Amino acid sequence: MIDRMNASIGRTVTWLILVMVLISSGNAMVRYTFNNSSNAWLEVQWYLFSAVFLLCSAYTLLKNEHIRIDVVVGRFSPRTQAWIDVIGTLLFLMPMAGVILWLSIPVFVQSLTGMEQSSDAGGLIRWPVKLMIPLGFTLLLLQGLSELIKKIAFLTGATADAGAPAHGHHGGDQ
Repeated sequence: MIDRMNASIGRTVTWLILVMVLISSGNAMVRYTFNNSSNAWLEVQWYLFSAVFLLCSAYTLLKNEHIRIDVVVGRFSPRTQAWIDVIGTLLFLMPMAGVILWLSIPVFVQSLTGMEQSSDAGGLIRWPVKLMIPLGFTLLLLQGLSELIKKIAFLTGATADAGAPAHGHHGGDQ
């Protein structure tokens, strides 16, 4: 279920890259053609980049596309690789994502309740972009849990593939 959710969110959010390119291009054309620009358009691009980066991190983990040291780890057996992933998830991913989630919630709530506004002229409200932080790290924590379950299933012999759920279906994202 977690895999399907993050695959769906990831595939949907990647379309924001096209939206960013169109906004950036349109803003540049207006700026150079009419000598007119708005901080709001620049901030929208920043908000969209933040959304893509934060909301797609779990999707990237699902697809096993995060940066790793494959030159070293690739030499190990699949079981050793699975153990490295289990240990890395438990000692690094989960604590780091949990701490960032914990620390980001009050920042988001303060921004929302205070209706924080950009200090730039024509700037946008800040809480939507600050919401992306706890949301993104919640998705990453959930995907880390899913990956941990899959690695443990592989190590216990419940599945033959370290990246596949024990029931053999990979969340409809193939």
